[in-house]
Amino acid sequence: MPNRNSFSEYFTCKRILSCIVILTFMIHHMLRLNISIAIVEMTIHNNSNASVKGPRYHWNEEEKNEILGSFFWGYFVMQIPGGRLSEIFGPRIVLGTGLLIAALLTILTPVTCKWGFYWVVLARFALGLSLGVQWPSIPPLAAKWVSSTDTSKFMAHMMGSALGAALTLPMCGHLIAQFGWPSVFYVTGTLTLLCTIAWFYLAYDSPEQHPRISDKEREALKAEVNYNQIEKNNKSPPWGKMFTSGPVWALIVGNSFSSFTVFIALFQMPSYISQVLHMDIMVNGWLSGLPHIVRYTFAVIWSYLADKEVKKGRFSRTTIRKACNTIAFLGAASFFTIQAIWGYSWIVSVIVFTGSFALLSFTTPGILANCVDIAPAYSGTLLALSHVPACVFGYFSTKIVGFFTKDEQNFQQWSYIFWIVVGVYLFASIFFIVFGSGEVQSWHPKIVKDAEMNQLRNEQDQPLTPPS
Repeated sequence: MPNRNSFSEYFTCKRILSCIVILTFMIHHMLRLNISIAIVEMTIHNNSNASVKGPRYHWNEEEKNEILGSFFWGYFVMQIPGGRLSEIFGPRIVLGTGLLIAALLTILTPVTCKWGFYWVVLARFALGLSLGVQWPSIPPLAAKWVSSTDTSKFMAHMMGSALGAALTLPMCGHLIAQFGWPSVFYVTGTLTLLCTIAWFYLAYDSPEQHPRISDKEREALKAEVNYNQIEKNNKSPPWGKMFTSGPVWALIVGNSFSSFTVFIALFQMPSYISQVLHMDIMVNGWLSGLPHIVRYTFAVIWSYLADKEVKKGRFSRTTIRKACNTIAFLGAASFFTIQAIWGYSWIVSVIVFTGSFALLSFTTPGILANCVDIAPAYSGTLLALSHVPACVFGYFSTKIVGFFTKDEQNFQQWSYIFWIVVGVYLFASIFFIVFGSGEVQSWHPKIVKDAEMNQLRNEQDQPLTPPS
């Protein structure tokens, strides 16, 4: 049997942190998507053959979409505040508080339904506010726990959201069939509460603050993490320089445009499979979830390979980031060119969506890691800046699909949408090649490593903080 020391050496605090980050992002998408299937049984007008388990409400299609869409407005609002709050107060308290509020709101959702339509809208809006801090909270965490050569692998844990998306719908469908739609909110809310407790117990802003980390691991992390002398950042970002920075705009454009297809697949693919490809609901569920499983799997693989190249030092970080994004965007554009021509075949459609998501996973080491590359002290703010237009793109993706398919759902109408996707990816690829970078920018505060800090302390025999 392995002894206790070998167990603790393998399950280090850093590895446990990685596991809890994956879990929180699975929970994130679980809370986002649970109502999308529950609302079918929550409304009085539906074609479900399931027996009625739980109250039903007289919500028309416009009201149903208002409930579903209210989440995104709250989510949109909290992106930049979430990034700055994480940089100032630390990701542990910001993300943990967001999860706790989200858990309570989810458990209370059946109660708000009894109170009335506008209470449900308000609850979903508040849920968007609470979960809106999550994505921009992770880059500041990576800056303290992960070396610059392992950033891509750590940021790939955020793709746990894809696993959450793939698992949520079948799980919620089973709960509704067995116990009624209110059980969806009780179960997912309770799981979120348990995840919140685990987060506060296992996650800390830096190795120095972790009460249970071994001295050996702490010293090892100090030696390898370049940015652990970046303290909680109370100084306002240099907004003017950031908004005139080419690499910042490359990050914004890349993240926004890569989200375009993700949102279409997340919210529109089931409709396409049902109404254009004419597949039954069971097959639909599996085909809709497959690209998200592939997305997570390949995000981990590509991130591992990208970090391996960074460690070898054969190519600059800028070259690696540009190569990853070029493969992602040009590869996806090629797949969707095929879809625009032959997408009436369900076999072609499955191959295209699955293959394009496998290649789009290159944006994890290409874009998500890039915000830590160019400005680690403001990495949360940068990811939030790129996420704001990504949310807008998600909203407009529904409008674009609605515009082309409002009269009839057929392949001809959808082919126009696929050609738009091709154009979006071609533009994003060229833009990042021209303006992207993997180096810390000149407007960033000076980074002081441990060795330099110790030298300064020895010379002046007093505590010092890194100069700005």
